[in-house]
Amino acid sequence: MLSYQHIYHAGNLADVHKHSMLAWALSYMTRKDKPLSYLETHAGRGLYDLADAAAQKTGEAAKGIALAQDWFAPDHPYAQVLARIHDKYSPNAYPGSPLIAAEALRPMDSIHLSELHPQEFAALKDNMASYGGIFRQKDGWDMAMSLCPPEPRRGFLLIDPSFEVKSDYDTIPGTIAKLHRKWGVGGIMLWYPILTGAPHRPMIKALQTAIPDALTHEVSFPPARPGHRMVGSGLFVVNAPYGFAQEAQLLTALFQDRLSGTM
Repeated sequence: MLSYQHIYHAGNLADVHKHSMLAWALSYMTRKDKPLSYLETHAGRGLYDLADAAAQKTGEAAKGIALAQDWFAPDHPYAQVLARIHDKYSPNAYPGSPLIAAEALRPMDSIHLSELHPQEFAALKDNMASYGGIFRQKDGWDMAMSLCPPEPRRGFLLIDPSFEVKSDYDTIPGTIAKLHRKWGVGGIMLWYPILTGAPHRPMIKALQTAIPDALTHEVSFPPARPGHRMVGSGLFVVNAPYGFAQEAQLLTALFQDRLSGTM
C-alpha cells in the first residue's frame, strides 16, 4: 500500500504518545557507553511542516502537538528534541520518529530506515542527509527480518505501520514473535491506532499471549474532527527499557488531566 502519507497526520496526539515515549526510551538507552542499533520499518519523511496545507487539512496537529507542546518539562527528551528542531528549522517544523531517533543517537550508534513510498523515501533521504544512516526503499518488514539481529546487537526497533493493509492486524503477532525469537535482547516497539470498533483487540491479545512479559500501553483522546475514527493510541513494547512503564504511567496521567472535559 503506497497511498499513505503521514503529513496529513503529523503532530497528532498519537504522535505525541509514540514520539514522547520513543524519545524517552532512546535517551535512557544512550546513557550507557555502548553502541546500539536503531531500526525503523515505516519511516515516512522524517520531518514535517505543520504549516503545509496537507498538514492543516485534517486539523490533527491543531488538536495534537499544538495543545500538548507545553505538557512536557523543558528537560524531557521529547521537549528537548522539539526545541532543537524548532531552532534548526522553524516553529512549524515537526520531527518524525527517524529524526527524533537521529537527534538522540550518537556517532557510535547505527540507524537503519526503511520507507517504500517513492516520494516519501526521497524526502526522507533529503531531510536526514545531515544525520547519516542507511536508507532502504523496501518493505520494512523484510528489512527487519533480514537485519535482525543487527550489529551491534543492543538496539531498538520501531514498527509503525499505517494499518491501511487490514491483514496487518492478523500477521503482526506472528511476525513480531519471530523477530523476538531472532533477536532476544532487542527492544521492539509496535505502534497501533485505537479506532472505533477496536479492530486492534484480537491483535493485542495474540501478541500478549505470544510474548506475555511485554508491556502494553494505551492512551485515549477525542477524535480530531467529527467522524474521525481514531480515539486512542497504543504501544506494545518488547524488552522495554528500565523505567519505561513508570514513564508511560506519567504520560497516561498527562493525557487524562490535560484532556479532561474534552472526551
